[in-house]
Amino acid sequence: MDITVWIDKEWLPWVFPVIIFCARILDVTVGTLRIIFITRGMRKLAPVLGFIEVFIWLTIVSQVILHVSTLTNFIAYAAGYATGNYIGLLIETKLAIGLIIVRIITQKDAEGLIRHLKANNYGFTNIPAYGNDGYVNVIFTIIKRKNLPDMLNIIQQHNPGAFYSIEDVRSAGEGIFPADREQLKYLKFFRR
Repeated sequence: MDITVWIDKEWLPWVFPVIIFCARILDVTVGTLRIIFITRGMRKLAPVLGFIEVFIWLTIVSQVILHVSTLTNFIAYAAGYATGNYIGLLIETKLAIGLIIVRIITQKDAEGLIRHLKANNYGFTNIPAYGNDGYVNVIFTIIKRKNLPDMLNIIQQHNPGAFYSIEDVRSAGEGIFPADREQLKYLKFFRR
């Protein structure tokens, strides 16, 4: 089906690239989120997003092939792809789904940091260690991604200059988390 029959011929050179651009943003954004949800173990949501992504993609590709003669359509297609990647990652960052491990290596006394973590119900493991410049503490904590800004503020407040690294965690069994577990109840449906 050719969707250009619904567009006034005068407006076709301007409207059609905009339609391609917007649809490509939508399909790539959905595709980016689908890949991220797969890596987060949300196996029920990913196929639904995959269906939506491919349906939009096939619709747009068929239209681009029908109207292959214009460079504007190709540019709109490519620009929509790039913008869709950006928006998908932006949405994923705002959703902040999943868990991360924060590894903190302190060079000064970690007691204040440990007391703060304990008082605010952050689960952690503290390991005394020896580093390049002497004795250090290595503190591991698994937190929800949405709590990362708070954790970075805690580190900066109690141990400015501490080395830290952050990694995604695919899954974790049991644990101590400061936030409520209501949000996890809604997401558990999509994890299996």
